[in-house]
Amino acid sequence: MTAQLIQAGASLLAILALAWLARRLDLGADVRIRDEDEARQLAAEALCGFDAEDLALDRAGIGALLRDRMGRVMLLKRHGAHFAARLLDSHSHARLDRNFLTIGSGESTFGKVTLDLGDKAQVWASSLRRLGS
Repeated sequence: MTAQLIQAGASLLAILALAWLARRLDLGADVRIRDEDEARQLAAEALCGFDAEDLALDRAGIGALLRDRMGRVMLLKRHGAHFAARLLDSHSHARLDRNFLTIGSGESTFGKVTLDLGDKAQVWASSLRRLGS
């Protein structure tokens, strides 16, 4: 009986220590793209030499679409506590629904994301058609 109480107490202390450590390291934070400058920085970090000229930021900050001067389009989306990026080469994985644009890269492991782009959603959806099919 005493051994079980000691084991339960030790387990509880270990759980509390791990919770404290996770909070101290800011793990599990709700990451968002704060502004256009941060979106540009994330794109440049994802692909060296990608200098975004035009971008549309999701209203909630969970993703963004960026275009450079060479016409390449990059999709940024939240992936856990970080952001993942892919260059889009086709519009076949994009679907417009009013102010919402659902986009995927075609990779099943990357998945899709629905961005609330407001008035820019229609403009970006039509511009994606230039990428091919």
